[in-house]
Amino acid sequence: MNTTALNKVTIIIFVLLTLVPFQDLLYDLFLMKVFCFAIFAASVNLLLGYAGLLSFGHAAFFGTASYVTAHIMKEWGLTPELGILLGVVASTALGYLFGLLAIRRQGIYFAMITLALAQVVYFAATQVPFTNGEDGIQGVPRGELFGFIDLMPSQNMYWFSLAVLLLAFLLIQRVVQSPFGQVLKSIRENEPRAISLGYNVDRYKLMAFTISAGLAGLGGSLKALVLQLASLGDVFWHTSGEAVLMTILGGIGTLWGPMIGAAVIVNLQNYLANLGGWSTIAMGAIFVICVLAFRRGIVGEISHRLKIKL
Repeated sequence: MNTTALNKVTIIIFVLLTLVPFQDLLYDLFLMKVFCFAIFAASVNLLLGYAGLLSFGHAAFFGTASYVTAHIMKEWGLTPELGILLGVVASTALGYLFGLLAIRRQGIYFAMITLALAQVVYFAATQVPFTNGEDGIQGVPRGELFGFIDLMPSQNMYWFSLAVLLLAFLLIQRVVQSPFGQVLKSIRENEPRAISLGYNVDRYKLMAFTISAGLAGLGGSLKALVLQLASLGDVFWHTSGEAVLMTILGGIGTLWGPMIGAAVIVNLQNYLANLGGWSTIAMGAIFVICVLAFRRGIVGEISHRLKIKL
């Protein structure tokens, strides 16, 4: 019953999103940015909400994929699907290497290792020539999807971004509802018991970390095309913190939580930008209020009150 309700909600939301280009109430570029960070936040939630692993270094995968896709599109002139694919491959490979080191520790030590490794990537991004340092890679062409669909028109890019979001959502839903996802939940709830049942906990953690890194890379690659920019901000630790914030605000361990959290945070960033340095303080205050009012997150509270799984 809960799965049926979730599927109905998913269908309704995506149908409504398909109608956005035909009205003037919402800015499509804003929504495309939300889509990118929704995928990014969902990748963090896959680790935090279902495996119980808090990562402060996911910006490394988000930014790596963003840089790779931007460079490929601008210098090699490949089609956008290949640019995104290679960006995701790069972030997935990096996630596997980082995971081999990070899963050896738990709790705050795991979080600090991911943060330290991400800072190595940030330092590398400031040094290697193709990233252009603080200038980043600007004017990234969106190219032609499959060689004949021009993504420069905003409406075409919107449809493509929505399709990528849908695919990411369905993938995450499949993962968390599979036997693999159930094992992750058991590791989160009681790791010693999972070990006693014969599960190779480190192997499952590594798989979850690698999948999560690939999803973060998908969000980063899409962002490079949507905003036509890859910058140092993509690999900065603050970006990792924003993804964690989106997950907590939306609802840890819920499918729609990170996406709603991303919409709220991106919206606040746009509206509070005029406050300058005070925007961070205002956003922090709003976050504290939301956490106090919605201890399970926005979607978590809705799900709890309606008795349905969202």
